[in-house]
Amino acid sequence: MTEPTPLQLGPTGNPVGNPGDTVAPLEQTVDGVVPAPAGVPGLDSTVEAGLEIKVRSQWSYARRRFLRHRLAMIGLVGLIVIFGAGVFASYVAPYSYSALDLTYILHPPTTTAHHFFGTDEIGRDYFSRVIWGIRTSMEVGVLVAVLSSILGLIVGAIAGYYGGWLDNLLMRVTDLVLTLPALAILATVSALAGQGSQWRITFILALFFWTTLARVVRGVFLSLREKEYVEAAKAAGAGDLRIMFRHIVPNTLGPIIVNGTLAVATAILVEAALSFLGFGIKPPTPSLGVLVAGGQTNPQAWWLTVFPGLTIVLIVLCINFVGDGLRDALDPAQRRVRA
Repeated sequence: MTEPTPLQLGPTGNPVGNPGDTVAPLEQTVDGVVPAPAGVPGLDSTVEAGLEIKVRSQWSYARRRFLRHRLAMIGLVGLIVIFGAGVFASYVAPYSYSALDLTYILHPPTTTAHHFFGTDEIGRDYFSRVIWGIRTSMEVGVLVAVLSSILGLIVGAIAGYYGGWLDNLLMRVTDLVLTLPALAILATVSALAGQGSQWRITFILALFFWTTLARVVRGVFLSLREKEYVEAAKAAGAGDLRIMFRHIVPNTLGPIIVNGTLAVATAILVEAALSFLGFGIKPPTPSLGVLVAGGQTNPQAWWLTVFPGLTIVLIVLCINFVGDGLRDALDPAQRRVRA
């Protein structure tokens, strides 16, 4: 009986056989030892040197490009600081937004008694009111972005996937909403629906913010529904909802994320404009727009307008920086970081 030939190992630890045999070298990976393709130029030397070849996904490349975008990182840090102060307003603000200090009425900014942004006409600390106003405006902006993104995604996905008369109907409704004078309609609807509640204002804004994303998602769906993997999913018996939200939507996340991020800044600006005009959130609930409007009654007290106004500018600027960074990072055609 013939005994099996023992496996021989070379100096690098790879198995060797007869000169005519081709044995794939072994490559050490995180999951274990797997055979590497033989005959690939340069791969044998890479394996012998103990190096690994890592396959990066599109999201890992996007993350690297975003982290290398300087303006986006500056904006992200700024948003973390500003929004973090709003989230933890009860710990950051030295006073409640309604607390009175009658010894300091219309007092300019000072470190005395922690009135860093001064006080208003009834002695309320303006630094505390700005911090609480950040929380209110942040809640409105983020919730408007989420609700409008969901609505725009659903409308755009249905219109782009099915096409035909349904696409025409949904896009004509979208065009109609886009042609409306937004600020005038929002002020009118806000006045008719009742003013004062930030949640009511949030839902009103969300009903007007979905149109841009719906058109973007529709365009992407029109392109992706003809791809091979969609045809393969249909041949495998997948339903329309599974194809739309399991196979196509993940490829539209880039535009959705970018538009959702920029919608936060737009919602904060529109809410501030409505509150400034008297059609938005009503006192005593603090929002940045309410604080700017309140400063108009005392024009000599410059700090009542400057500090909440600068806060709005900083928030919008940081969000735009982050949005630009996300747009560059999620663009598969982008190969270099612009800033």
